[in-house]
Amino acid sequence: MKAEQLSNHIRVSQPVAKALRDNMPVVALESTIISHGMPYPDNVQTALMVERIAVDNGAVPATIAIIDGVIRVGLNADEIEMLGSQKNIDKVSRRDITHCIVNKGCGATTVASTMIIANLVGIKVFATGGIGGVHRGGEVSMDISADLQELAHTPVIVVCGGVKSILDIPRTREYLETMGVTVCGYNTDVFPAFYTRDSGLRVDCNVNEYEIAQMFSVSNQLSLHSGLLVAVPIPTRYEIDKQLIAEAIEHANAQVASKRITGKDITPYMLSTIARYTNGASLSTNIHLIKNNCLIASKIAQQVSKLS
Repeated sequence: MKAEQLSNHIRVSQPVAKALRDNMPVVALESTIISHGMPYPDNVQTALMVERIAVDNGAVPATIAIIDGVIRVGLNADEIEMLGSQKNIDKVSRRDITHCIVNKGCGATTVASTMIIANLVGIKVFATGGIGGVHRGGEVSMDISADLQELAHTPVIVVCGGVKSILDIPRTREYLETMGVTVCGYNTDVFPAFYTRDSGLRVDCNVNEYEIAQMFSVSNQLSLHSGLLVAVPIPTRYEIDKQLIAEAIEHANAQVASKRITGKDITPYMLSTIARYTNGASLSTNIHLIKNNCLIASKIAQQVSKLS
């Protein structure tokens, strides 16, 4: 896309723009976790802490959102506060970007839309909590997150804690394989399950930050045009008891079915229901997860910067 076309719709903050010009490490951050993933004020506090972790580990944070119809790459504290405290923030995936812009809306970006925007401006590394996937019963409903398609077609390194445990993890893992997405384990052979360290499934390769940067570089040289998924297990001291989280998810699924909740409302409803069932333990784990992922993403961004 031509620079003038991008400038009509995207505003990059000065710190992020300078870092990109100088080939410094930059870590993209989504905003759905702020507006739809956590309650206020935990969401705002977490977003600011995550940005601080990036800075403390040698990277420039670039939280992404749409504000008043303009894509913003790099937000200030007041803008993060607005996203976390207001109730009228849209959840914006690939299909929603143009509508939000044309209608001068405010939208929080998902994994898919954050990947798209990061790639447009040249950010190569993105930290999130967990990616979307195939919903339970997806073989009938065909409810499959756009995140998976985006990983197959958009060249960004996505650092996550695996797939959200509320989803069908085996089918999501199979879908990623079908789409040709390389699933890397960060110093692990197992695929994590968000709240817990081991889903019972394996990753494609066990690698460190330097190897991840090398793989991404070669992928770009070969014009494969696909993302790289880096799965990072939650630190042991923060993972939740498997039986407790399984019970919480079953309870939340029953609530979703009885209330007939559908579409993009399912995930935020389930996350809040699980948090209540676990007396806040799941929220605490979620917070520690995204903080740890940002730490790892910052290390990867440094290696990517050195290879560029």
